Amino acid sequence: MNIKILNEDKNSIEIEIDNLTIAELLRVYLNKEGVDFVAWRRDHPTKNPILRVEGDNVKKTIVKTIEKIQKELENFLEDYKKAK
Repeated sequence: MNIKILNEDKNSIEIEIDNLTIAELLRVYLNKEGVDFVAWRRDHPTKNPILRVEGDNVKKTIVKTIEKIQKELENFLEDYKKAK
């Protein structure tokens, strides 16, 4: 997965993500984290989505959110293995 920072200032960031599923997953989880604004857009179906996040400490919030997603996925995988 490739991520490219397009714009960044104190309270907002725009990042290009090469995976639409990841962009949507981040949007949903960042909304749960209480950021002021989060949305993705795609100029054309052949282009990568651009995720815009606004709020306080957006970089820190994004990192924290990604860690939370990773932990939930690890727990899901463990539960899945136990269920077999």
